[in-house]
Order: sequence, then structure tokens, then C-alpha cells
Amino acid sequence: MRLPITAWASIAHRASGVFIFAGTAVLIWMLDASLKSPESFAELQECLSGALFKLILWAVVSGLIYHSVAGVKHLIADFGIGETMEGGILGARITIGLSAVLILIAGAWIW
Repeated sequence: MRLPITAWASIAHRASGVFIFAGTAVLIWMLDASLKSPESFAELQECLSGALFKLILWAVVSGLIYHSVAGVKHLIADFGIGETMEGGILGARITIGLSAVLILIAGAWIW
């Protein structure tokens, strides 16, 4: 059975919410390290210059981007816009496309 694009968008929205919940621990650790002392801030800067930490940060930011764009799509749907099947498909395509562009921009910014 092949899932429609609306199902993929919905599943990705839920998965990104779970991913953000887990990624919040990384962001809180980074905030704590940056505020603890000048030495820990310098260590965090050094860690963030590595490819692994940049990839982790990009993954968390990607989850935030997708979840936010999909959330705005849901808010627009709450106003009665895009409630038809065609509107839902178009909304899912816009959500995925806009998220992909914003995630690539975030990747260029982080790297």
C-alpha cells in the first residue's frame, strides 16, 4: 500500500515533534555550557567547529523548521483554508518543499 503525500507530511510532523523533544536536551546542554564560564564557552565553540556537532545541530534545527512550517499549515487549515482533498495535497507539497528549502538554507548557514 502506498501512502499519500498528506500521510507522509502528517507522519513527519509527528516525528519531528518527538525529535524536537529529544533535541531539546542537546540545546539545553549547549546553553548551559555557553553560560557556565568563559572556558566552557570556548570548549563549546571548539566542539561546534567539528562536523559531528554541526550535523547534530543541523538535525535539530531541521526538525524545528519542519515542525514549525507544518504547524503554520495546520493553523491556516484551522481558518478553513485548504480543507479539501486538493487543498490538503497542495498544503502538504508546499510544506515539504518550503521546509526542504529552509533546511538547506539552515545547513549552509551552520556549515
